[in-house]
Amino acid sequence: MERKVLTYKEIDKSILKSLPNPTDKAYEIKIKIPEFTFLGVQNQPDFADVYITFYPKNRIIELKALKLYVGHLRDITVSYERLINVFFDHLMDVYEPERVRLTMVCNPRGGISSKLTIDSDWKARGGEEKFGDWKNNLEDSWSVLM
Repeated sequence: MERKVLTYKEIDKSILKSLPNPTDKAYEIKIKIPEFTFLGVQNQPDFADVYITFYPKNRIIELKALKLYVGHLRDITVSYERLINVFFDHLMDVYEPERVRLTMVCNPRGGISSKLTIDSDWKARGGEEKFGDWKNNLEDSWSVLM
């Protein structure tokens, strides 16, 4: 029996759940998702480490729901570039954070490593560039690949 190919259109953001933010004071949440897996466009498994930097407003990420969402992605056939954009959009839609920075460090394939990052603070993504911490460490951010 043939397996149905699931594409990015089947990624279900309703899996993501939130909890009320216990404070109205500013703080940062950092989440690492090691062994993040999905199916590449050739239906071969791809692996990455995902890093989320999250500045909450009214809601925070329920980690169990995030784990279920990540597990759901294992059966999705999608490119790195599409996946990081869909994942980012879902985080923004569900949690409406003050800021979210999403980084995918993909395992080498064919001898080539990839690192993809999206930050809601970037003006190009509609942000105000009020944090700007990413401006001074662009080169340092490659150290995670070394």
